[in-house]
Amino acid sequence: MKPKILVMLNNQIILTQIEEVGADIGEPDCKITEPFVVNGDLTLTPWLVDITNSNEFMIHSDKILTITEPSGTLVDKYNDLVKE
Repeated sequence: MKPKILVMLNNQIILTQIEEVGADIGEPDCKITEPFVVNGDLTLTPWLVDITNSNEFMIHSDKILTITEPSGTLVDKYNDLVKE
């Protein structure tokens, strides 16, 4: 699965694999896997690395402002980090 850029409502930019899942009203409806924060200098930092060892998270789609394709450079960096 190709990673996507998620621009969150709080202006955080996350590079991750995302999958829409069926959910009841009010429940999280997106599963993100191997999420990384895209920093201002285009480095990648694991999302929530300081508080969990998990690499899969459920989130509400209404917290996402937009989803877009990442640049090739970011995809290469992401793939290198995910392989480790």
